[in-house]
Amino acid sequence: MVFPPQKPERRAVERDEEAIRRWIEHEWPRIKHLVVRLQAYLVFIDETGFLLHPLLRRTWAPRGRTPVLRQCTRHHRRVSAIGGLSISPRRRRLGWYLQFHLDRSIRQEQVIDFLRHLLRHLSGKIVVVWDHLQAHQSHALRQWLRRCRRVHLEYLPGYAPELNPNEYGWAYLKGNPLANYCPADVEELHARVLLVAQGVATQQNLLRSFVHATGLPVRWPQ
Repeated sequence: MVFPPQKPERRAVERDEEAIRRWIEHEWPRIKHLVVRLQAYLVFIDETGFLLHPLLRRTWAPRGRTPVLRQCTRHHRRVSAIGGLSISPRRRRLGWYLQFHLDRSIRQEQVIDFLRHLLRHLSGKIVVVWDHLQAHQSHALRQWLRRCRRVHLEYLPGYAPELNPNEYGWAYLKGNPLANYCPADVEELHARVLLVAQGVATQQNLLRSFVHATGLPVRWPQ
C-alpha cells in the first residue's frame, strides 16, 4: 500500500452523511426540475471574509533564504463578502455577482440588499440555493419575500459546504491571486479583492470548474 502525503479535509462532527446523500439523490433533482419548470436562474449564494493576514503558499526563493512576509498583526479588520454564482435558465452562461462590506458582518440587511442586487441584474425568476445561516432564515427576509414573488428559496443540507460552488470560488481567490498578499490596510485589501474577483467573474471555464467541483450532476449543452 502506498502512503503519499495528503492534506486532510475538515469535516464537522455534526455532519449527517446519510442526510447529505438523500439531499443529493432526491432534493437536488427536484430543484433542477423546479428551475426548468419556472425557466429560472439557479443561484448559489454564500458568504466569506478576507483578512489582512494572507494565506501562505509555497513560492520560489533562493536556496536557504526563506521568504518573509511583513503583515499587520495589531489590527483585525476584514472585508466581508457575499457572492451569488448564477446559472442561466438555458445553462449556457454563468455569472458571479459579489458585494463587499468593510468591517461589517453579513446580516439579514446585507442579505436582502444582495437579493435586490441580483434582481436588478437577472430577469425573470430566481431559485436561490444556500445554507442554513440565521440571516438566510430571518423574519425580515420572510417578510420581504412575501412582497417579492420572483425569488424562491432552497436550502443545502447541514454542514455540507462542498456542495456550494462559491466555496471553491473563495478558495481560488484566497489560494491563488491573494496568496502571500500582505495589504497595508483593509482599504487596500478591499481594492485588491474587488479587482481579482472581477477578473474571475469573466472566465466561464473557471466558473464552471467551481460548479463541477461540487460533484452535483449538472448537464451543460453541447
